[in-house]
Amino acid sequence: MTAPKRIMEAILRQDFSSFIHKSFTTINPGSEFTPNWHIDLIAEYLEAVRAGQIKRLIINMPPRALKSVCVNVAWPAWLLGQNPACRIMAASYSQVLSVKHSLDTRFILNSNWYQKIFKGTRLSLKQNQKSKFMTTKYGFRFATSVGGSATGEGGDFLIIDDPHNPVHIHSPRARDKVINWYEQTFSTRLNNRSKGGVVLVMQRLHEEDLAGHLLKNHANEWELLKIPSLAHIPTIFSFNKFNYIMDQGEMLNKNRDCASDIERLAKEIGQVNFAAQYQQEPVASSNNIIKFEWLIFYDQPPEKLDLIVQSWDTAVKINDNADYSVCTTWGIKEGNYYLLDCFERQLEYPQLKREVITLYNKYNPHKILIEDKASGQSLIQDLRNEGLNIIVPCRPTNDKITRLASCSDLFEKNKIYISSIQGWRVKVIMQLTNFPNVKHDDIVDSVSQFLNYIKVNNYQLVKPKIRSL
Repeated sequence: MTAPKRIMEAILRQDFSSFIHKSFTTINPGSEFTPNWHIDLIAEYLEAVRAGQIKRLIINMPPRALKSVCVNVAWPAWLLGQNPACRIMAASYSQVLSVKHSLDTRFILNSNWYQKIFKGTRLSLKQNQKSKFMTTKYGFRFATSVGGSATGEGGDFLIIDDPHNPVHIHSPRARDKVINWYEQTFSTRLNNRSKGGVVLVMQRLHEEDLAGHLLKNHANEWELLKIPSLAHIPTIFSFNKFNYIMDQGEMLNKNRDCASDIERLAKEIGQVNFAAQYQQEPVASSNNIIKFEWLIFYDQPPEKLDLIVQSWDTAVKINDNADYSVCTTWGIKEGNYYLLDCFERQLEYPQLKREVITLYNKYNPHKILIEDKASGQSLIQDLRNEGLNIIVPCRPTNDKITRLASCSDLFEKNKIYISSIQGWRVKVIMQLTNFPNVKHDDIVDSVSQFLNYIKVNNYQLVKPKIRSL
């Protein structure tokens, strides 16, 4: 054997990400594999599950991003290669789909390259069916479906891949059936609950889908890996030795997708479906203050706006649980309000001040509203001292819920327009339509501050004279 071949076999034997690449080309001959950072990240997480570092893992990611190939096809083959006595149970919403993934895994195990790198893993002639195949060391991969029987079976690793049928996702009965099946049947199949691993991989479809249920009711038990199709803010992915920053506006796979395709897709499937399936941020369907059907979307704002106003909700602490500083920029035209931009970021004070000036220079607003408390007080004073005399201090007099409710009529009257193409729209929609049941509500605070200001001032905003900075 040549040195390059020995090196390649060693890589495939030791590096799961490379193994995924080889598995893809094996079951998709003639198709081009596009390497991407998210595949390396998924491989890192799954290796942590195999090593026992993670016991329960949820991976939420968009369709057509190789989630099934990584988790439900390549990973079982990898597990059996590393330990031919390993026992794996895998389920999808459809038995046909479950069997398809089982056959793909078996095809990999039968390939020449696999048998060369994992010489101790061989399929048994005694059990070699489409839905269940066994190794000579009595390890196996068993495929079932949601609601299907798993009586008498048990696994070291349980995989749930897309448990919901998208056609039935809006049926509470259908959603409850999936949740009950997991809790009463599938989750009980672990051979060792303290050592076994469970991986749920799915696109989000509804706020009350299986992932939503587990994160709401058992959040402390589950590790979450959430991968959006488009980053609306800079997003850091850091796990073990893996580090990657998804820049604001960056698509999941820059080598495969383009912005126009993503924008077209969002229009075709609708903002609600796009937010759930592609951004992993399902929009609430409950009776919250702002309803999704009240929102109006625009492709391009009017050319000549009457006024432009920026509304800042500021914060200066930086940690995982800290609030964000948010600036919403609004264009006013004939009694309608167009959200032109939504800036959201965790900032320390010096950078916050610079961003206020940067966004001022970008949009040349007639007014800048800043909440007059905490960091906002210092910001107001410093900016005024530097000659920015269009600052309007805003001191809230009511609680957050009352503030948004008091201007909800503007949404109901279809006066609020949100961009249909900007990446930040998903986060805006999510916060507005889920409030108050959201972790962060800074966008809501910025929006309600602006809308309440214009209502109190009868929409009469006069452009003042501005001294240069």
